[in-house]
Amino acid sequence: MSQPVIIVTGANGQVGQELQVLSASYPEFTFVFTDTDNMPINDEAAVEKMFATHHPAYCLNCAAYTAVDKAETEQELAFSVNAEGARILAAACKNYNTRFIHISTDYVFDGQSPTPYKEDAPTDPVNQYGASKLKGEQLSQQVNPDTIIIRTAWVYSYFGKNFVKTMIKLMQDRPAISVVNDQVGAPTYAADLAACMLQIVAQTQASTANWHPGLYHYSNQGRISWFDFAVAIKELTGSACTVTPIPSEQFPTPAKRPSFSLLDTSKIRKTFHCTIPDWKDSLRKCVGLLV
Repeated sequence: MSQPVIIVTGANGQVGQELQVLSASYPEFTFVFTDTDNMPINDEAAVEKMFATHHPAYCLNCAAYTAVDKAETEQELAFSVNAEGARILAAACKNYNTRFIHISTDYVFDGQSPTPYKEDAPTDPVNQYGASKLKGEQLSQQVNPDTIIIRTAWVYSYFGKNFVKTMIKLMQDRPAISVVNDQVGAPTYAADLAACMLQIVAQTQASTANWHPGLYHYSNQGRISWFDFAVAIKELTGSACTVTPIPSEQFPTPAKRPSFSLLDTSKIRKTFHCTIPDWKDSLRKCVGLLV
């Protein structure tokens, strides 16, 4: 009997590349890593061809249009990838009896909550990127109610472009930087999220009773601002750079950001027994790889 196949989309993104690293620890699966070159998720024919070729047991959708500010003017492209692409994958998974895990974002919320967001909190995105990701969630669940959706926040990794790598470079190049201190959340180390996704897959492979569709939240433990995040990066790298807190209005961006992005992760921990490390422990690991 052939091994179960896992298709990973967005293989060149942060979570996708962390899944590539972790795949070596799961020799019982055959991994097929795809990107926009060999399977654009918003191309129905390309998706059908890939699924018909591999008949995957699982599809982990890490592909997304993630240029938050550009999405304000590239709405059509953002919705094509994040909404239509998610729908196409969800439909293919339903047709091929493939278990579908889809990554979404904290940006589906308006950032006005006084407490960490639970999965059933009302959604109200404040920018086009968030709106496109919310539409992707809705379409996925409409065409394939068996979908698992994991919302995450403030993702960083050894791979790709992210806040941690940007801060390390700025701190090397400049004597002083300013970072916003009025946006609150918790970062997500992509390696931790990837590990949780594969844990869900492995548990389901052991028993289909372990598959529980629906919405879940995943970010590292803790509560910080972007300024706090930058200060921790400064400390861990031993940088002499001065980091100054500023309000968001002093750092205007084309897309509005939610001021509060903290996610309640109790459901994913309880349902799938995912261990979620403290944000600083994971940051320490990542910085150790980067410097």
